[in-house]
Amino acid sequence: MTQAHASTPLGDYAGLSRDGVAVFKGIPYAVADRFRPSELDSSVWTGIRDATIYGPQCLQVPGTMELLLGESTQPTAEDCLTLNVFSSDVSARNPVLVWIHGGAFTNGAGSIPWYDGCNLVRAGNLVVVTINYRLGAFGYRGSDNAGMSDQVNALRWVRNNIESFGGDPTHVTIMGESAGGASVISMMACPHADGLFSGAIAMSPSIPQMRTRERGDETLSELLAAARVTHPDELIAIPASDLLNAQASVLTTTSDSLSAFAPTTDDNWLPGDPSNLAAANPVPLVIGTTRDEMHLFTAFDPAVNKLDESQARNAFSQQFGNDDGYDVYRTHRPHHSPAQLVSAMRTDAVFRQPAHRIADARHRHGLSTYAYWFTFETPVFGGVLGSCHALDIPFALNNLDRKGVELFTGDSPERDALAHSFSGAVTSFSSTRNAGWPEWGAERNLQLLNTDTVVGVDIVSDSESDIRELWELTNDG
Repeated sequence: MTQAHASTPLGDYAGLSRDGVAVFKGIPYAVADRFRPSELDSSVWTGIRDATIYGPQCLQVPGTMELLLGESTQPTAEDCLTLNVFSSDVSARNPVLVWIHGGAFTNGAGSIPWYDGCNLVRAGNLVVVTINYRLGAFGYRGSDNAGMSDQVNALRWVRNNIESFGGDPTHVTIMGESAGGASVISMMACPHADGLFSGAIAMSPSIPQMRTRERGDETLSELLAAARVTHPDELIAIPASDLLNAQASVLTTTSDSLSAFAPTTDDNWLPGDPSNLAAANPVPLVIGTTRDEMHLFTAFDPAVNKLDESQARNAFSQQFGNDDGYDVYRTHRPHHSPAQLVSAMRTDAVFRQPAHRIADARHRHGLSTYAYWFTFETPVFGGVLGSCHALDIPFALNNLDRKGVELFTGDSPERDALAHSFSGAVTSFSSTRNAGWPEWGAERNLQLLNTDTVVGVDIVSDSESDIRELWELTNDG
């Protein structure tokens, strides 16, 4: 590989040139004291800084998703606020796509191989930026929202410096999946992020993961107990390993591990319900889910798989007040087991219905919104994963060629057309604010994404309306 160079207002960087893409790794963008909001790194230097090695991951214990996605080989550290830039031409002025990684707000890094930006850059004339932000107790202790401050400062760094890497600071799209998708929603709800991006793509956003202040206070008390201290300030000085151990204890004992560490309503970074605030944000939005999100988490869970029909019907009764919903779901998924029907219901509770409620609200506000439904089923593990959570990432980022992807997606050549379609929609929206299919409106238009679907042609209106009505009755009640 040859070197690539970029001259920024702060100093010069030397990166790598990889088959026509300039890659700059491990660029510090902010500094922070533990639990405090980060501040932009404004240090100026002479000479050339090396940008050929990814920075450390933020402190974490790798989870299932990270092992599945090809865990980053970088070490972890508390000083971890770096980002990576992929550009086809540092002298150009191309649209910018900022990728916010997922991982339940407790895991992940911008350096995970599946998030590499080279293929999107080559296909779409974009500048791609991937970022780290503080995780778990370090980023979301109580209602601190330090992780949100990191994401905002990454966007501020992009505004101030991306032109030096061939990007247009006035044409920035933020994009993420799962907790990254929820981060996109939280950035749309965050007043400090106003004006830092002009488009947003939320893939499978885990919207119920975001917390009320009351839930933040509750998990802070649990964290203090697990760390065996009595005051939040005592957490500042304890060893990072002890804080990680306390975090792990909370995640295994709390009443709701999904919301243990996440963006939290406060009077500053998230000053209200994130869904309502994002729904009123005029920035154009693409939002979507996979059909079988929860299968990733339930397919190999004995506690779920052993459910019989009676137990599954009881789960539906707990959700809807009666078990009629079981038969409604069965109509749409006739080959599902009782356990898979419960998984389908949970998919809608955590992912699909919250996403569609945002789309409905944005339609009422008259705001540009595109929605999709990813339905490609992976054949691996005998097909039990279906169209599960995170399966769409390598298609959206056009990274089917990354090591290990075929172990998750299978290796059929039909995948290529879907990757071309989905990543093409991403680059189109990033450049033109048009995803290539009809916007969400009264018809509730969804673009189907599968190996045999065509963007702009295979549109479904008000998909599974009887399931939607079940949830509407529950929410109204």
